Amino acid sequence: MPDRAKILLVDDREENLIALEAILSSLDIIPVRARSGEEALKALLNTDFALILLDVRMPGMDGFETAAHIKRRERTRNIPIIFLTVVDSAPDFAFRGYAAGAVDYLTKPFDPWVLRAKVSVFVELYYMNRRLAEQAALLRERLTGELPAEARDQGAVLGELSRRLSSVEEELARVREVAGPSPDPALATALNDLSKRVGDLRAGFDAFSG
Repeated sequence: MPDRAKILLVDDREENLIALEAILSSLDIIPVRARSGEEALKALLNTDFALILLDVRMPGMDGFETAAHIKRRERTRNIPIIFLTVVDSAPDFAFRGYAAGAVDYLTKPFDPWVLRAKVSVFVELYYMNRRLAEQAALLRERLTGELPAEARDQGAVLGELSRRLSSVEEELARVREVAGPSPDPALATALNDLSKRVGDLRAGFDAFSG
């Protein structure tokens, strides 16, 4: 299992950060606080995050500007962002949020169950992407003969690859079931992208082992 997923919580109000941590406390994650857009950008310099929960209304650098900076950085542009805002936000909020790179947004006060469910799915996707990258690297090493001599037992390597890939395929099917028949458009896109990557890896594995 990879290291526990970290979630970046960005809000200028301490009570909101405490509430978010309480809501997410039942999940196996590590919450990291940031009290401003500037603090969030600093936290992102050296730490990998599975997801960012980003308040829109903050003094100084607001959520939209913070998201724009995040999406401009090569290292962080693919981290999903869920915007959090009050219900009386401007009517063009959804458009601005998606234009800034958000995968979703929730209005306050939000349903804790909905927030936990959304975070849980993105954390599962994060873990699967991590495992998929590791397996792709292992397959590349096998294909190019770069594995160390003690690891070049083809049967053992292929057996381990097959086991790991099957595990990812099963987990992806489970996440699709949890997401339901009509998931949010952004989540559907993420699932479809991951499905394609899994399919490509399966095709490469089958071609190599066949």
